Amino acid sequence: MLRQILLSKLHRATVTECDINYNGSIKIDAELLEKSGMREFEKVEIFNITNGNRFSTYIIVGERGSGIISINGAAARLVQVGDKVIILNYGIIEEDKMEDYKPRIVVLNDENRIEQIH
Repeated sequence: MLRQILLSKLHRATVTECDINYNGSIKIDAELLEKSGMREFEKVEIFNITNGNRFSTYIIVGERGSGIISINGAAARLVQVGDKVIILNYGIIEEDKMEDYKPRIVVLNDENRIEQIH
């Protein structure tokens, strides 16, 4: 049996930009993508800790080291600059591999710098 499982999470990211006129997506600092294992154009879910909104979109790469978390397009109506969000991606694995599997959890500070990786 195949199971859908959490691959990685950027925990408590701070939204740095919102651009309603962009075609859509979330722009994430390239370093954060690398450390989390997330990939450009991958589908992600975003949970807004500040207001409770939840939505999904795809990733575009932001400038390395910038700390950028930019919510674009229609989703920009669901967040404000300064909101705290959780960004998650999922994958599918064989059930017999679940026992040894651990997702990568990247905990961020208020400037979107890495505090911990689990």
